[in-house]
Parts: sequence; structure tokens; C-alpha cells
Amino acid sequence: MATEIKVPSPGESITEVEISNWLVKDGDYVSKDDELCEIDSDKATLTVNAEDAGIVKILAAAGEKVAVGAVICTIDTSAKAPATTENKKEKAVAEVAATPEKVVAKKEEKVKSYADGVPSVSAKKLMEENGITSSKIKATGKDGRITKGDVLQALSAGFSAENINSWKGARETDRQKMSSLRRKLSERLVGVKNQTAMLTTFNEVDMSGIMEIRKKYKDKFKEKHGIGIGFMSFFTKAVTEALYHFPAVNAMIDGEEIVYHQYCDIGIAVSAPKGLMVPVMRNAETLSLAEIEKAIGELAGKARDGKLSIEEMTGGTFTITNGGVFGSMLSTPILNPPQSAILGMHNIVERPVAINGKVEIRPIMYVALSYDHRVIDGRESVGFLVKVKEMLENPQKMLFGSKAPEELLLGI
Repeated sequence: MATEIKVPSPGESITEVEISNWLVKDGDYVSKDDELCEIDSDKATLTVNAEDAGIVKILAAAGEKVAVGAVICTIDTSAKAPATTENKKEKAVAEVAATPEKVVAKKEEKVKSYADGVPSVSAKKLMEENGITSSKIKATGKDGRITKGDVLQALSAGFSAENINSWKGARETDRQKMSSLRRKLSERLVGVKNQTAMLTTFNEVDMSGIMEIRKKYKDKFKEKHGIGIGFMSFFTKAVTEALYHFPAVNAMIDGEEIVYHQYCDIGIAVSAPKGLMVPVMRNAETLSLAEIEKAIGELAGKARDGKLSIEEMTGGTFTITNGGVFGSMLSTPILNPPQSAILGMHNIVERPVAINGKVEIRPIMYVALSYDHRVIDGRESVGFLVKVKEMLENPQKMLFGSKAPEELLLGI
């Protein structure tokens, strides 16, 4: 009996996907729930899993476009597992139970499987960036799959010169087809430039206060919440407070109407192997710093592993992007439609600034707000960015809204 594996629907508006790559070969034996292939849509990358155990027959090649619901492979469920997979694994388990000290003393023989040498999405990206082939990496993942940790371990161990790609003075070219996600991203970015009145305003933030808080409480924070405290949570908190005071920045155009949101669904731009992803934190205005850090960590991890769902990437009302992690000093971030504004963070550099008539060295970050002038006026854009600056330079105000503790005490 053969089980048909069909293309799942990535979302309501998507009718066609592209097979990114197969994680198994034609004729391989797979177990139930094993990963078969990765598919690209114009919104996300998804993994197709085996519904039954058996031998795979591939019906659609990598790079081929197929309709949602189309059969891309079949699984012959009448086939028995070969000795090199399940039987051999069961035998190894039995040997461990019977003579554990003998098995530990003997170097365990690696069992070849369908995933041998196939890197995960995040591992593949790292390998491409550093010019490393799978033959140079020791895989520790399930069924011999190369994980991101394996690549990082190999990089830290170092490579000989002949194992690393470098310029050779050749004249070859490498032509690669754009993925569905990259094509859609290109269309959206061009659309933003052509269909919005985009402007950018800038300011600078003295990060001394936040850096002092992080230095003082980072250990206690991690001990209490099990996660480190970064800059993004402070920026998210500052943004939600500023959006309360400037609701137009949190609005968007829908036809001939402007929709004002009474909540803050904050998108966090993440550089993923398949391209830029913007997962969304729902109701970020209600989250604590620890909850924001956990949400960002979870969503960013899913983005890098290609595990984000369509729901996790739609419906944002405002976006934050951090070019500073790549060393950017200043940039003009582009809008994430249909949103009307995006905040760009940059790297922190010690700069001389005037403080009470004296020159001091302070950790300064330049920030940029790109906005759609059709919705947001100059007064609102500048006021919003000034409010974000105020919140970040006076972190205690994040606890008490826009007022300092003494102002609340005095009732002013």
C-alpha cells in the first residue's frame, strides 16, 4: 500500500509552493514523522514530514513549483525496514542493555540513515557564509544531521588553509534561482518605495542608564527568569509607551480609511537563512521585560530554523529592526507593509558628548524612524522618536509610564 504525501497549505492566500530541497533520496526508507523535504512559499519555509513508515518514491524535483494539495511523493508502507536503520538500532539498544561496559569500551559504529550529512537550515546558512563543506564537519544531530552547534564547534576548532574557500583569481560565475520567499520580498520592497511617501527621521540615545542596569542586574535577572537581558526588550518597552502617546505611528491605511490599533503587535526583524523574517509579539504592551526576552528568543529561534508559522508572521502593527548586531552605524530602514513605521537600532559606540557644559564619553546609539508621511506627520514622527529616547535614557520611566517616580509621588 502506498501513502500519498501532499503539499500542505502554508496559508489561505497561497496556492503554489516551491520544493526547496529534499532531505531524503528516492528509495530511502523513512520512519513516521521523519522530515522529507522543505517547501518555500512567498511567506515562509515549511517542512513536510512522513505520515507513515516505508520506502519513499519522489515525484517532484527540488526547485520545482507545485500546487498546494499536489502529491510530491509516495511512501510504500508494505516495505520492511532495512537492517541498516531500525533493525540495527534495535540491536544496538539490546547490546547496551546486555553488556553496557563492553559497548562503552568499543567505539560506537555510526548508523547511516537518510539524513546523513544533511545540514539543518541554520547550519546550512553558517556553512555557506564560512565556505565549509559537510565533509569537514562532525554531525551530532538526529540520524547524522548537521546542527548549527556542529558548525560552530568546527569553526572554533579551526580549519587548515586548503579547507577554506578564498579568492582564486578565477572568472567563473554561479547563477542561482531566487527562492519564492526572496522573490516575494523583492516585490514587497519595491512596492513600498513606489506606493508610500516614506521619510526617515533620526535621533541619538545615551545608553548609559540601560547599560548600568544590565551590568548591575544581569546575573539576578538570569537566575530569576532563566534568560539574559538584552537591549531589544528595553526598546520594545519604550516603543509601546511611545505608541500610546502617538497612536498614528501604530496605524495603517486600509483603502480610504486609517485603522488605529488599540494594541501593540510588535514585529522583530530577524535575519534568517531563507531571508528576512519578521515574527510578531502579540500585545507587547502587556509584557514584562522577561516575557519580551523569552518571546524574542523563541521567535528568533524559530525563524533561524525555518519553523515559523504564517500566523506568527502576520498582523504586526509596528516593527523594530536591529542593524547594530552587524555593525551598522546608521541606516534608513524600509517599511514593512502595511505598517506605517519601523524603528531602526544601530551599534553602540563611545562618543564625546556635552553633559552640563562638559565633554564626556558616553555609549551612544543612533536610532532611525522610517514612516509613511500619508499617515504620520512630521510632528508625530519626531515626537515619537523623542519619547523613545526619553524612555531609554530614563529607564525608570518604563515602570511608571511617561512620569518619573517623584512626579507620581507629587501628583504632577
